[in-house]
Amino acid sequence: MFARPGASGASASGASASGASASGASASGASASGASASGASGAARPVAPAGPPASAAPRPAEIPPRAPQRRPATPARRGPADPVKSLMHHHRDLCERAVSPLEIAAGLEAHGLTDRTAARYRHRDVFALAEELYARTPARPAGSAVAVPPPPGPDTEARAGWTLLALLPGAACLATAGLLLVTEGALGGGARATVIVTGALLACLALRFCLGRGPLRAPEGAGRAGMYACWLLSFAVYGEELIAQVVSGGPDGPWEAAPAPLLGLTAAVAPAAWCAHFFTVQAHRKLTGSRALEEFGAGVRPLLLAAVVLFLCALLPLLFLADLGLGGTGTPVSAAALGVLFFLARLLAAHGLPEPGTVALAAACAVEAAAPALVLAGRLPGLEPLARPVHALVAAGGPGSVPALACGAAALGLLLHASAALSRASAHTHPHTGA
Repeated sequence: MFARPGASGASASGASASGASASGASASGASASGASASGASGAARPVAPAGPPASAAPRPAEIPPRAPQRRPATPARRGPADPVKSLMHHHRDLCERAVSPLEIAAGLEAHGLTDRTAARYRHRDVFALAEELYARTPARPAGSAVAVPPPPGPDTEARAGWTLLALLPGAACLATAGLLLVTEGALGGGARATVIVTGALLACLALRFCLGRGPLRAPEGAGRAGMYACWLLSFAVYGEELIAQVVSGGPDGPWEAAPAPLLGLTAAVAPAAWCAHFFTVQAHRKLTGSRALEEFGAGVRPLLLAAVVLFLCALLPLLFLADLGLGGTGTPVSAAALGVLFFLARLLAAHGLPEPGTVALAAACAVEAAAPALVLAGRLPGLEPLARPVHALVAAGGPGSVPALACGAAALGLLLHASAALSRASAHTHPHTGA
């Protein structure tokens, strides 16, 4: 009936073990109870090692790692754009051809860039922008280097050369006038005409050589300015007599020539060359020392006015002496206006701007041609008002007032235009041979 003490202890420990297993299967703390039960059982008899304890909870299945997905490539964010680089690419030819930063500054200014525009490119003025463009432009290969033209300066031999050429037109006219005075009464009409034609051809040839070299040389030519200049010179010789005859009811006879203006104008070619040389040298110095376009323009305008005044001061005595030597008594107002018009037109052409001078010369020709045409048209019935302005002008200032008004108005308009055109840096990039 009574069980043995050892058997009852074993069954008791087995019961506690089974109870521990049951509680381990239902609760999460089963492993601790199972461990104590197996320890108690082992104290009684050895137990064979078993598999993993039944009390361990089943491990959930691992989630397979997500395959890496490649994101679409996005363009890297760029930094701030380089405005100077884009400008250099836009003006690549200008930057590669330039031999100095001044040439780049003049080219940029010719394309419309101002100091205010240069601020958009993070520079204070066009000159600073041009210096950076010149520094960042790749160097030329050694074989394609271009010789830098020397700035206008004190080249004694060159100045002596174009000064001598500038004296030739006046010398040819002076020699012709002197020969006509000496042989007056000794030569017939045909011989005198031959002398006049020969002297005119020599003067034209000398003038062509003079305008092809030195500070009056036009690098791009003068266009049709030569044709208009021939008309204006012819009107200076014969125009006053023509106006006088037309106003008085003519023309009724040959027109008497007045060669004094022609002689004075040809003698003034040398002063014109020196005044143009003065303006070119001083303007180049201003360009080199300026740091802003406004500063350069403000310094060039007084130089232009000074050059015109100097030329006029040299022209007036020459015209007066020529008129006095040939027996004239008139005041050379019209010839002086014509000389200033010629000087300004040639100065603009020498700086690469021949069109404004050509337009001014054409306008003066149109006014001179319109004056006798209006007087003749006013003789028709009902058109008398057309001639009244010309009659009033001649009555107030004489026949010479017509060319004086035509050339003076054209010269004044051209001076205003030149003060703006020659104050730009782009007008001073043309090399002046012998200047």
